[in-house]
Amino acid sequence: MAEQDDIICTHIEHCPFRSAQTPRYNRVLAKSAYALILAGGRGSRLMQLTDWRAKPAISFGGKLRIIDFPLSNCINSGVRRIGVVTQYMAHGLIHHIQRGWNFLDDQFDEFVDILPARRADQDGWYSGTANAVFQNLELIQISEPEYVLILGGDHIYKMDYSVLLADHAAKGADLTIACIDVPLENARHFGVMAVDKAWRVTDFREKPKNPDPIPGKPDHALVSMGIYVFNARFLYAQLKLDDDDPDSSHDFGKDIIPKLVHSQRVFAHRFANSCVNMVADVPYWRDVGTVDAYWEANMDLVQVTPDLNLYDDSWPIRTHQAQLPPAKFVFNDDGFRGHAMDSMISSGCIISGATIERSLLMLKVRVKEHSLIQDSVILPNVEIGRDVILKRVVVDKYCIIPDGFRAGVDPLLDQQRFHVTERGITLITPEMLGQMVRQAR
Repeated sequence: MAEQDDIICTHIEHCPFRSAQTPRYNRVLAKSAYALILAGGRGSRLMQLTDWRAKPAISFGGKLRIIDFPLSNCINSGVRRIGVVTQYMAHGLIHHIQRGWNFLDDQFDEFVDILPARRADQDGWYSGTANAVFQNLELIQISEPEYVLILGGDHIYKMDYSVLLADHAAKGADLTIACIDVPLENARHFGVMAVDKAWRVTDFREKPKNPDPIPGKPDHALVSMGIYVFNARFLYAQLKLDDDDPDSSHDFGKDIIPKLVHSQRVFAHRFANSCVNMVADVPYWRDVGTVDAYWEANMDLVQVTPDLNLYDDSWPIRTHQAQLPPAKFVFNDDGFRGHAMDSMISSGCIISGATIERSLLMLKVRVKEHSLIQDSVILPNVEIGRDVILKRVVVDKYCIIPDGFRAGVDPLLDQQRFHVTERGITLITPEMLGQMVRQAR
């Protein structure tokens, strides 16, 4: 009987579960969708963290990469036909996906395809988000999806895309845009929309200087999360029209969506309805696009009750699992004790007679005797010497911190050597340390 139901439900308009909006119906919709993750951006606001890697490839939360969140959301939602569009500094991202996401079986029409920029014309790489999809259109069409789910590869959140798809289908939408409330002062970084009582989008402006507030909520605006569901054939037609327009910048937020809201069935989907593991009824979604935001999101994870739950077995965030031993803490003498408090210490770390407080250490970090790490994010493969003090810092991969080093103690000195953010977070990279050594000679 289950097999017969699946066969019937491949024709969505005749699906017997459609009116009930059951989880089973949602999964049927998920199987009919193709997800395209746009992961080609640099993320320049992250400063030197993205000099050698794309933003989606940056480590987060210990063992993870940012790209693992949309990929895991797809798998957990039942969307198992996935393309990842890459472009800027893509090697590390491709390496991670090949090794961590090769468990799907194409015999069951499940796959994660890596789609590098192909330089399809003489004007260069992808000119916008819509152009990135258009250049890969034939690869999407091969899968013959009913729906195309377009995702960003650089946000931290847990979302059941099958609920989003069910909302789209129930409203008979041509396009559905996932949305969330943000403080008005932050809304200028996003696409801002207005909706009617049925959640149909009546206006859309991309990154306006003066965002319009939500009626009755003057300190917040309703913004796009950069997550879209299109009816597949509708998307193909709109991308062709956009490609033929010489005045278009070929971007969804700037060009395509503003043209559609007044003539087509464009609806908004409240993220609160599909968010997984909300804390105090507040949906978790973070754009970790600045060093401050990246530091804050990682620091939240070491709280007693973080806003993002990484310990939920029902919605795991998958990744490439390195074969590493557990974290190790050595020495237990007064003033010479390897220990950590209110912190997350990842596999392969060795804390040797050092103190870690309110910090997150990622894979294979080594901290030597009498060092103190406070309120800091240490990326993988960092070596920290003896008698080091680090406070409110982000230390990039492969840094070697010399004995007696200090950072986060003297802001003026840090500004001369490293990048210091508006919130006083010090970013340290191997290149900065090398420059510091050369200047000292």
